[in-house]
Amino acid sequence: MTNIQIFKDLHINDDLLLVGNVWNVQSAKVYEKLGYKALATSSSAVAHSLGYEDGEEMSFDEYFYIAERILKSANIPLSVDLEGGYGNTSDQIVSNISRLAAIGAVGINIEDSVVVDGARKLLTKEELHEKFKPVISKLKADNIDIFINFRTDPFLLGIENPVDETLQRIRIFEELGVDGIFVPCITDENDIKTIVNSTETPINVMCMPDLPDFETLKNLGVKRISSGNFLNGYIYNHLEDAGREVLVKQSFSPIFM
Repeated sequence: MTNIQIFKDLHINDDLLLVGNVWNVQSAKVYEKLGYKALATSSSAVAHSLGYEDGEEMSFDEYFYIAERILKSANIPLSVDLEGGYGNTSDQIVSNISRLAAIGAVGINIEDSVVVDGARKLLTKEELHEKFKPVISKLKADNIDIFINFRTDPFLLGIENPVDETLQRIRIFEELGVDGIFVPCITDENDIKTIVNSTETPINVMCMPDLPDFETLKNLGVKRISSGNFLNGYIYNHLEDAGREVLVKQSFSPIFM
C-alpha cells in the first residue's frame, strides 16, 4: 500500500490520527521512533528555525528543501503545511503542490486566511472560492493524488459567530472537493460536535490548553489532531531554561541532571 493510501485510510478508521508536527529531520525521527503514524510540517516552526516569521516569509524553495530532507529521512507519511499556497497565481500554487507530490508528500494543509503587513485576515468567501477552485480543478485534471486538508480560521482569529462562519466555509470546501477540514482553536465540545455533524469530511482540530482529551474528541467524531507549533515552542523554552541554568551555575551540570 502506498503512503498516500495509508494516509487517507488513517482519516477514516475508528482511531484518532495524532499527527506529529515537525520542522526538521530530527523532530521527524523522534515522532517516528515513538510510533506516530504520520507527520506534518508546521510552517511556523520551520519558519522560526530559519529565522523568519510565519506567513510565507521564507521562500518556497527553502521550505521545499526542508520537506525534501524530512521525506528522505522518515518512512511514515508526511503532509506539508502550505499556508496560502506560496504563490500569487493558481498556476504557481499548483506547481508548488505538484513538486511536493513528486518527492513523496502525501498531503498539504492550506488556509483560508492570509498575512498582510503582519496581520492575518480571512479571505472573503468569494475570494476563497475564486482563489482555490482553479487550483483544485487543475490538480484533479493533472491526476495529482494528494490529500488536501483545508484550514479555516474563524476560531483562530476570534471573529464574531465563529461556528456560523465555519459552517458557511465548510459548504465551500465540500463544493471544492477537499479531503479534510482543519478548525484550529476550537475547544468547546458543543461547537466541535456541531462542526463534525455538519459534514462527512474528516475534521482536524489543534492542541489548545482547553482542548478536550483524546477520548472525548474521538467520541465527538474528530478524526485528526495536530499540535501546531506548540511542541516546538515547548522544546525551545526548555532550551532557554537550561541555558540560563548553565550561566547561573557556571557549570554544565544542569544539563546532566
